[in-house]
Amino acid sequence: MEDESERSKEMAGFLIEHHLDQLKSIILSFDHRIHYPLYLDYAELMDENPRLAQLVFSQPTIYLALFDESAIWAQRVIFEDFKNVENASVKGFVHVRINISGSPLECAETFPGIGRVRVKHHGILLTLEGTVIRSGAVKMIEGEKIFECRVCKHRFKVYPEVETRNSIPRPTFCPSQNCESSRFQMVEDNKMCLDYQEIKIQESTQVLGVGAIPRSIPIILKNDLVDTVKAGDNVIVTGVLTAKWSSDVKDVRCDLDPVLIANYVRRMNELKSDVDIPDDVIAKFRQFWLDFRDSPLKGRNAVLRGICPQVFGLFTVKLAVALTLIGGVQHVDASGTKVRGESHLLLVGDPGTGKSQFLKFAAKLSKRSVITTGLGSTSAGLTVTAVKDGGEWILEAGALVLADGGLCCIDEFDSMREHDRATIHEAMEQQTISVAKAGLVTTLSTKTIVFGATNPKGQYDPDQPLSVNTTLSGPLLSRFDIVLVLLDTKNPQWDEVVSSHILSEHTEPSKGDCDRNLSEIWPLDMLRRYIQYVKGYFRPVLTKEAEKVISSYYQLQRRSATQNAARTTIRMLESLIRLAQAHARLMFRNEVTRLDAITAILCIESSMTTSAIVDNAGNALHSNFTENPDQEYAKQEKLILEKLSCLDELPHTNIIDG
Repeated sequence: MEDESERSKEMAGFLIEHHLDQLKSIILSFDHRIHYPLYLDYAELMDENPRLAQLVFSQPTIYLALFDESAIWAQRVIFEDFKNVENASVKGFVHVRINISGSPLECAETFPGIGRVRVKHHGILLTLEGTVIRSGAVKMIEGEKIFECRVCKHRFKVYPEVETRNSIPRPTFCPSQNCESSRFQMVEDNKMCLDYQEIKIQESTQVLGVGAIPRSIPIILKNDLVDTVKAGDNVIVTGVLTAKWSSDVKDVRCDLDPVLIANYVRRMNELKSDVDIPDDVIAKFRQFWLDFRDSPLKGRNAVLRGICPQVFGLFTVKLAVALTLIGGVQHVDASGTKVRGESHLLLVGDPGTGKSQFLKFAAKLSKRSVITTGLGSTSAGLTVTAVKDGGEWILEAGALVLADGGLCCIDEFDSMREHDRATIHEAMEQQTISVAKAGLVTTLSTKTIVFGATNPKGQYDPDQPLSVNTTLSGPLLSRFDIVLVLLDTKNPQWDEVVSSHILSEHTEPSKGDCDRNLSEIWPLDMLRRYIQYVKGYFRPVLTKEAEKVISSYYQLQRRSATQNAARTTIRMLESLIRLAQAHARLMFRNEVTRLDAITAILCIESSMTTSAIVDNAGNALHSNFTENPDQEYAKQEKLILEKLSCLDELPHTNIIDG
């Protein structure tokens, strides 16, 4: 007992010295009934008191409870300064939350993957990372019971046991010394209840190998940690690993299931949007664009060559993938209505045109991605499903919810049932999923990019509209910003170039060719950082010149839209703005110029089966990187502006809210 009191004083001294501001704010808080967190950095504790830090790590059940008591004792020490302050009081419910970020505990032994949790991790301070796939209801459980010995009148507390599903066992002997009584009575007037919630987290599929099944583990949240996360959130949880008896089933052996009692939960959603890129890398990006300031499109093409470098050519597809991953800027009007900033891309193509390669590469470029196929997905697997657990209905997140803030790749889009395809309409445009299942009526966030790939139905017929060739409905097609058609037209010259490119990868290259190829292609890691940086840093706005070009093109398309009626809706105008903003970001700018507007028009033209301006823009398969892109662009710009000049005499209406 003396040792524990010494430890408590030691802990209280540490809290007063390093967390005085937090203690003061807790004392000055009005409500004395709620539970307050007190955040403590493990790295700081290790620097100041390595012995205490080691005890917290090796015996967290004892020492975390001691830390909570020390926080109350520390309040009493400094309360003298606040005696005359109104509403100031010592709060009885303070919980010390240990943040291991930046400490030696961020190693594989104490920070394993969920699938690697073993018996050796039992009882130590353990940290796990994963995605919340299930969020249970908040319950109220009894936190402790006070018993009194009938013989010696000694009072003591008994706490609920996780192993037996939070039931409080009746004591079998008196803890007081020199008393062997087994007769107790419960003190009824000291009942204390806690908030309690169970969630389930699953390890990320991105860190797993092929064939590995992602494992999950239940997490117990108590008091102030309750209701801090929801399904789809990426979290890092620090806590104590214990076990509980699995539910009783007749004639089935009752096993112990691992469960983590959380001490600290860190949501990673806020961190996803932050740009954590070293200054020297940002300096490289700036220098790169300074080198190409006289020929910016050549610089842009150098970046695009890094996208799926094993696929030859397909310049239009690589540009579309880059613009989709970067996306535009979300716009919120005065009424609070949001216009999404994320773009969606659909590749329609014959077999063997590299659609799945682009899907897998795009998933590597995104920080958070989910890959699925149409055959292996139901509407519940894509959106959300209601499951019964322990007598209550709870929601389990599907692919689009788990990809919130990232990318959802759906291969074999045509293999999905019509009913399943209809479920993603709301997720793509409003970026939410509204659920009304088993009495659960709620809305989940799906702020995700949808990247689909599909084969045409039979032989592609250029004379038929896209909805007939793909069997996808008009409302669904209109939600895709870019729909690229890759037709294998058996062009002899193209076949010769592609075959020589593929064969050269299997032959021994000369040193000069190898060096040149490496210098031209951005590595994957650099490309991922670049996309992350431009998305987080740039918020491009439209110039008047770009606005006029986009407006003129939209009006021209609305006039000539016969076959593509499903595509030429107001959504097409929003797509043009998003693509122009994405191109400005790709070009490392905060201003959408005429160049960006015309590039957005060329992307939309490529996704039209019958082109309004550019001839032969329908098939993106044979598009290749040109030797001098700036000269090529000058020709296209002249052609597009000539076609749009017929609208100059029309009264100009400002239909774009920049």
